[in-house]
Amino acid sequence: MTAPPRLELDQISCRFDGRTVVRDVSLSVQAGDVLCLLGPSGCGKSTTLRVVAGIERQSAGTVRADGEVLSDSDLHTPPEARGVGLIFQDFALFPHLSVAQNIAFGLRGSGVDINARVAELLKRVDLDGYGDTPPHMLSGGEQQRVALARALAPRPRIMLMDEPFSGLDNRLRDGIRDETLHLLKEEGTAVVLVTHEPEEAMRMADQIALMRDGQVVQIGAPYNIYSSPCDRDAAAFFSDVNVLRGRVEGALTDTAFGQFLAPGVPDGTDVEIVFRPQHVKIDFDRGGRGPNPTPSEGVPARGIVERARFMGHESLVEFRMDFDARILKATVPGVFLPKPGVALWLTIRRDRCFVFPNRG
Repeated sequence: MTAPPRLELDQISCRFDGRTVVRDVSLSVQAGDVLCLLGPSGCGKSTTLRVVAGIERQSAGTVRADGEVLSDSDLHTPPEARGVGLIFQDFALFPHLSVAQNIAFGLRGSGVDINARVAELLKRVDLDGYGDTPPHMLSGGEQQRVALARALAPRPRIMLMDEPFSGLDNRLRDGIRDETLHLLKEEGTAVVLVTHEPEEAMRMADQIALMRDGQVVQIGAPYNIYSSPCDRDAAAFFSDVNVLRGRVEGALTDTAFGQFLAPGVPDGTDVEIVFRPQHVKIDFDRGGRGPNPTPSEGVPARGIVERARFMGHESLVEFRMDFDARILKATVPGVFLPKPGVALWLTIRRDRCFVFPNRG
């Protein structure tokens, strides 16, 4: 018999003062998996997390853990009885307690068992020997590890993390993320992570739930949600995008880069063709292409360099296109800095373009 999800949200909605801030959110997370709630500020991510924690009570829907109802229209299990750990941007360590006392806070049992658990966690977060240290003597990364150890100490079945790394120095962030993820996976904890940073979601999540205006608009594995966005806004949330516009005739739309397939789109529909800067190829001439290019390369179109910038591992070049005077962006690995005013020819990967109805 298949085990139920460690965490399941079924049609969760939240209304405050007559305003709906979360609408019909349904999600599930298995033990040992990380689900990331990703989206802009105010989209309902943190409210959803607070519902799971029991800090807020939903207006409709059901929260379950391992098949057990934690909250619905009749029942509301208090936060302390849910087996849920919490880590927020503010680590909220007790300044008057040592590192070991912070980790032990809230643990129940004999002193021997508590001391053993604290010693185990100090070792696992690489803070062996720091037990007697006051929190203010630690770096931001070390404090984050103490907060993680404290949240893990009672062995919660679910860990909730709200922007937990945003206060860390960029140089430390990736390492701390990886250490945290490794430890949570080892513990077999189901994790719900809230962030507004696509890179963080891609780095940590097994599943990403992209939220907008209180709803989940798309959910899937990081590669799938990046490679098959549900609409223009979803594509643009993960990276810069370029947009062409056209009208569908016979399941095709004509552009300066050639024709694009628009299967299932009615004739006469205005569409947007969305593609990322890394899928633009730059040539110094038309490249000898005839009137019938291969499906992947498209028709060349000429653009005039507006500016070029080196971004560290790639160069970003902006062109003003001849066909409509719009700006189009291209990225090139390494250093490529053509001077403004230079005319170059561009092609785009038609198999890396997304066709969406034009929203106007």
